[in-house]
Amino acid sequence: MVPPAPWASDPATGRGRLHRESAGVPRGPRDDYQRDRDRIIHSIAFRRLRHKTQVFLAPDGDHFRVRLTHSLEVAQIGRTIARALGLNEDLTEAVCLAHDIGHPPFGHAGEDALKAATMAAGGFDHNGHSLRTLMRIERSYPRFDGLNLTWETLEGLAKHNGPVRHPGWALAEADAEAGLELGTWPGLEAQIAALADDIAYDNHDIDDGLRAGLLTPAQLLEVPLVARGWSAAKARFPDISDRRLSRELVRQQIGTMVLDLIAETRRRIAESGVGDVADVRAAGRALAAFSDAMREEERDLKRFMYANLYHHPRQLEAAAAAHDVVAGLFAAFRADPLLMPEEWRAALPADEPALSRHIADYIAGMTDRFAIREYERVVGPARMPEGF
Repeated sequence: MVPPAPWASDPATGRGRLHRESAGVPRGPRDDYQRDRDRIIHSIAFRRLRHKTQVFLAPDGDHFRVRLTHSLEVAQIGRTIARALGLNEDLTEAVCLAHDIGHPPFGHAGEDALKAATMAAGGFDHNGHSLRTLMRIERSYPRFDGLNLTWETLEGLAKHNGPVRHPGWALAEADAEAGLELGTWPGLEAQIAALADDIAYDNHDIDDGLRAGLLTPAQLLEVPLVARGWSAAKARFPDISDRRLSRELVRQQIGTMVLDLIAETRRRIAESGVGDVADVRAAGRALAAFSDAMREEERDLKRFMYANLYHHPRQLEAAAAAHDVVAGLFAAFRADPLLMPEEWRAALPADEPALSRHIADYIAGMTDRFAIREYERVVGPARMPEGF
């Protein structure tokens, strides 16, 4: 096992939690980052990810990935990389597991609808809503709202994609409460989590796209990174079917990207001369990264996936229907907030923008299936594509 690196986050010297917790309550032999991870896994918001869209609308087939399975795959990749680099595996895993917890139903289609509906109230973005969910909306503890996660976990969620120059209102609110230093890079655990997310969806979306019949192996061979991997896999297993070979391709490609990331991150750390986690935050650039060559190939793969999968006519049709459901729900609840369930009616703010944000909080927590049921309750039949 790789010993902890000097620039790894250490729960014993971390910045702690916002709220003091009861002393003397048995919590088991866990440190603060392990507790953060476990609090995320046990949260209601995390459980709901099992019925929220990743790429294909969540009810559309038992074998496609949803937000929950995607988050688990990100955590597995992130933990592997963290271990190889001597980083804190538990903090990495916590950020990976929670990074999508603020996504509304129907993925980016639902997010676009909420963003448009709440424009006058400051808009909506899933990353800011992840912090809002974990710091305010979850209510599992008697003395405070939220999960009372450590500063390092909150910072990692806020900045895992890098410094935030123009935070939306939800992220700005979280920063005002927790002092997340949005203008700096986060620790390496959060940087790894962001790249583990890229590796996971770059490759697992290939698998789902092939399974759905929206991608073909012949199309994928247009991408140089994939073509090389396919040739290597075919040379090793010349007699197996394309379907089975595609699974080998995905595994092999994940390994290739992980090894490249580890090597480039080690090179950057050595070049930068960082000595501890404070130096990582002060480095002024990402220290976890793909090599230049891999970064360009990964971008080529993303461009291909947008053109051929994410913007496929069937996907766009489903996204349009999902957008209408979320937009219709917001319009109905805004016109008559008393249509909301009793628990949400009891906490209705009187004025804007708090009222619109409250409605968005309710909708953002819905699963795909529940959003459709609520739409049918308060609006009418939902025109969803075949398969729902």
